[in-house]
Amino acid sequence: MLISEKQAEVSVHTTSIEGYSTPQRNADDTLLAELGYKAEFKREFSMIETIAFAFSIMGVVASVTSTFSFPLVSGGHVGMVWGWLIPCFFVMTVASSMAELVSSMPTSAGLYYFSAKLAPPKYSALASWITGWANITGQVTLVCSIDFTCAQMIATAIAVSSDGATIVSSGATYGILLAILFTHGLVCSAATNVLARLNLFYVIVNVGTTIAAIVALLVCSGDNKVSTKDAFTMFENNTGWSNNGWAFLLAFTSPMWTLTGYDSAAHISEEVAGAQRTAPIAILVGVFGTQVLGWLLFIACSFATASVTDLLTSALPLPMGQLFLDVLGKRGMLAIWSFIIVVQFVTGAAQGVDASRVIFAFARDNALPGSRWWKRINRHTQTPVNAVWLVMAGAAVCGLLGFSAAALSSLAGASVIGLYVSYATPIFLRITSGRDKLVPGTFSLGRWYMPIGIIAVAWVSFIVVLLFFPSTQTATPVGMNYAVVIIMGVFVFASISWVVSAHKWFHGPIKNIDDSASSLEGKEL
Repeated sequence: MLISEKQAEVSVHTTSIEGYSTPQRNADDTLLAELGYKAEFKREFSMIETIAFAFSIMGVVASVTSTFSFPLVSGGHVGMVWGWLIPCFFVMTVASSMAELVSSMPTSAGLYYFSAKLAPPKYSALASWITGWANITGQVTLVCSIDFTCAQMIATAIAVSSDGATIVSSGATYGILLAILFTHGLVCSAATNVLARLNLFYVIVNVGTTIAAIVALLVCSGDNKVSTKDAFTMFENNTGWSNNGWAFLLAFTSPMWTLTGYDSAAHISEEVAGAQRTAPIAILVGVFGTQVLGWLLFIACSFATASVTDLLTSALPLPMGQLFLDVLGKRGMLAIWSFIIVVQFVTGAAQGVDASRVIFAFARDNALPGSRWWKRINRHTQTPVNAVWLVMAGAAVCGLLGFSAAALSSLAGASVIGLYVSYATPIFLRITSGRDKLVPGTFSLGRWYMPIGIIAVAWVSFIVVLLFFPSTQTATPVGMNYAVVIIMGVFVFASISWVVSAHKWFHGPIKNIDDSASSLEGKEL
């Protein structure tokens, strides 16, 4: 069996942090011990705070703002409305499969741990290694993508407020990125109880700003709104691809970039009360809520967009900024834009926490160079502060790609590819070699795990290939999609490391707790 039968006997209750009793803490920590790890965090995320974390990390209004150009180019109004909705159904199969795995194995190690436990014993370590590096690639590049877009949003606000007199250079934008990353490093280094409470603020700002944006676009566009027929059916191909069907598929980039990071509920599960039940609920509620609000926002954008061409030819860094400027005027645009910047900022902060937990967990299993540094828990905050700053440093290096628009766009694609490869790998193993290995947790798909898992893996396989393609049929150095270079660079590094040395010393997740409470730390799981 993958996990001892004792797991089924663990009683899990969902309570508020204030009422988090000793039996509850013991139940969570007992289950974690069954998975092979000792409790090193305080479990101070309640159900509502965990849901808020999973939801906030997707930052719907800010993410839609960041990726608005993709559906504009790939279908116009059709790309906005249907380019968002269609992928949502498939993403939910991925989220459902992940929720089942998290419920069974709620540990910060998350995806690479799942792969190790579900793979054939001979390939367990290799599966864990591939999944771990894919996830880390996606996590760090996503932090950079989010924070660089936040810097672009600030640059857009400066341009609008000065009536175009001040245009922020690439170097200045990178400087803003570094300031954001430094601030996020401070925030993400805070104690667990502080991070948990902050997420309540995050979700209020996130949902409130999204609803305000929807209402503002629909009300203030007045008679300039397009007809209902045009809002839902007008198709414009601005990609350069001659095949309209393929051009439309490229609009899927927006929802796929937005609907990432929900594995965060797994990575903070060692800080969650009643993790076996709370974590999967947070994944499902977070994804569904983001999907619904995102679709409503795109519908509002479609109605308010009088000219797709005008938005695409705007001098502002982000087309959404031009849409708000057209609909709300300068003051109205700057007001709503300020809140969107806040949403993007807190989304980056949440993603920074998520990425740091992945670094910590991978280092805890001695899979990273300098693991002894990155797995350290700060004695004051009881959080992995070293791992936090490693994430921020990695994101700062990735941010250098921002001096090239093509490289920056490719970075966003690389983050989605890395994350979804790490999502699909344990799901694939679940429906193949791991069919009889999983001990169901509180949330289980039952006999539906197989068809749902097959759809999830097929969808990820399709979307990964799609995201490697350039936005135009005739690629140029300026318009080329360099995501394949980024992904292959990491893949080559991980492969060479595995062949040369890692296969000798990395054996997958390792125990840092002994059944007899003695000192056999490092024993292989």
